[in-house]
Amino acid sequence: MNEKSIASSIGGGSYRVTDKFYSRLRNLVRDQVIPYQWEALNDRVKDAEPSGCIRNLKAAAEKTGEKHYGYVFQDSDLYKWMEAAAFSLMWSPDEKLEQELEEAVSLLAAAQQEDGYLDTYYILGDLSRRWTNLKDHHELYCAGHMIEAAVAHFRATGRDTFLQVAEKSAEHICSVFGPEEDKIHGYPGHEEIELALVKLYEVTGKQQYLDLASYFLSERGKEPLYFREETEREGNRDYWKDGVLQYAYYQAHKPLMEQERPVGHAVRANYLYAGAAAAARCTGDNALYDHLRHLWKEMTEKQMYLTGQVGSSEYGEAFTFPYDLPNDTAYAETCAGLALAFFANQMLKIERRSEYADAMERVLYNGAISGMDLTGTAFFYVNPLEVAPEACKLDQRKIHVKPVRQKWFGCACCPPNLARTVSSITDYAVHRTETEIFQHLYLAGEFDCELSGVPVHIVLDGNYPWDGKLSFTVSPQSPVTFTYGLRIPGWCEEEYILRVNGEVVEKNPENGYVLLTREWQPGDEISLSLPMRAKRIWANRHVREDAGKVAVQRGPIVYCLEEADNGPELHRILLPRDSFFTEKFQQSLLGGVMTLRCTAKVENGEPEALYTTRPPEAKETKELLWIPYYAWANRGEGEMTVWVRDGR
Repeated sequence: MNEKSIASSIGGGSYRVTDKFYSRLRNLVRDQVIPYQWEALNDRVKDAEPSGCIRNLKAAAEKTGEKHYGYVFQDSDLYKWMEAAAFSLMWSPDEKLEQELEEAVSLLAAAQQEDGYLDTYYILGDLSRRWTNLKDHHELYCAGHMIEAAVAHFRATGRDTFLQVAEKSAEHICSVFGPEEDKIHGYPGHEEIELALVKLYEVTGKQQYLDLASYFLSERGKEPLYFREETEREGNRDYWKDGVLQYAYYQAHKPLMEQERPVGHAVRANYLYAGAAAAARCTGDNALYDHLRHLWKEMTEKQMYLTGQVGSSEYGEAFTFPYDLPNDTAYAETCAGLALAFFANQMLKIERRSEYADAMERVLYNGAISGMDLTGTAFFYVNPLEVAPEACKLDQRKIHVKPVRQKWFGCACCPPNLARTVSSITDYAVHRTETEIFQHLYLAGEFDCELSGVPVHIVLDGNYPWDGKLSFTVSPQSPVTFTYGLRIPGWCEEEYILRVNGEVVEKNPENGYVLLTREWQPGDEISLSLPMRAKRIWANRHVREDAGKVAVQRGPIVYCLEEADNGPELHRILLPRDSFFTEKFQQSLLGGVMTLRCTAKVENGEPEALYTTRPPEAKETKELLWIPYYAWANRGEGEMTVWVRDGR
């Protein structure tokens, strides 16, 4: 671990994004997704599954006697929407949205119990049963999302009305859980509150919140196992006792420091790791960081899809075993990819290593944003790397895979999770200490910060991810010495060119970052050229599903083939190794994308016989059109694949 961890990000309104790629996404979230989801939360979207979120909250606030609707974690959908709305307000003031947000805050304050408890499932049900099923009933998970939303609201508005609700809830939780004899010695079944408590600690400075986060982390998985005792004591159902996961589903089969690799529910695992990384940073726990680094490598080097997604199995929405990465049955939940980005972001705040930012970039430009269509009104829960629509409908093993995005979900965790992440993308782009600033993501825009006690204005210009030519103008208020670290992405294998004020700088990256330490003058200019070209990607030889196959990537963008461009039966395509790619940016296609074209072969065999002694031939030539993976399924239903057969 570095002697000094990364103290803060730029984030919020100080990073004014002009980036074409993420400006489109942020504007889409602001103009379409946030309003659409508000309607969905209010059950006003025709033909979509009802949410019940606002209905539950009003019933709790107004004491109407109505029964709770939906899942036990239904409240969390609202909290994620509130966080997305708050982040959006930081960079785009909106009076109507602010009023809707304040309406929700007022309802929460009215629904909150005198002792600080706030969860509509039990408020509308049986309050005497609260905290009796930590394993499955998500009270701490919902509280965590509420706390994160409150912190974002405070950052956006400067008002503490929501923060007071969150603190009252957190203080109640602190009074219920902990190592003391009269408290519950449990922890959340669905991790989330750990990261939220650290964020609340950083805003308020109250040690009890960091202490409770650390307690949840250290208590998890200890014998006697709390979840086992709770299940027996309360007569709760044990959903996973007869399967392969059991308590590993909850990452509670053994203490965190004894877990050798990522296991169980992929979203929960990455929320746990993100919270643990945040706590390790604030407590200076080097041993915990080192163990998280081991888990990071086990996940990203053995269990991560090319698109940055994780969690390969529909059973338990879980990790399975190293190198098990099926494409057509992949679960790859949108929330799991986002949670990986949260984990990466927290690890970067401890130690500047490009492997964290590389994975974060991979998922934020591919496997996460594929979870939303180009209109912002339809969503994927599952993000496969290969789809045959007929199989999705008629093969029970693939029924979780959808060939088109859905309007909404009864379990709607993914859409608002994506919205809050896109709205807060600047929090992932740049981190700084008092004397250093690190550029993790190349979002065009301008931001202000203070380095070595001097205000500094930085402008970043470029057309990333379509073009690797980037320029920076650094304008301190007065000459000042600090370090500017620029990430050299892992996908950039060719020689990059770096110039400062027109002069070539030859520096070897340190942990993937070129460190420019100098006395900066007003108007200093940096140019960075990262060569981008289409490349073939092969999987590790242990990945059975990709044996004999190849994928295509250009810069950070992973590409795929769709039936809309290339016809059906994509499994018959062979990509020769000598086939040349041509590039063309098509503004009128899929919101503006860089497309790739190449010539391939199509394998033809005996059309009538199911089996034959005559070998297939690949004489037919076909021109392929490749599009970015994130943009698939925006032109109707059809086949899609990321991996094609290697033509050798």
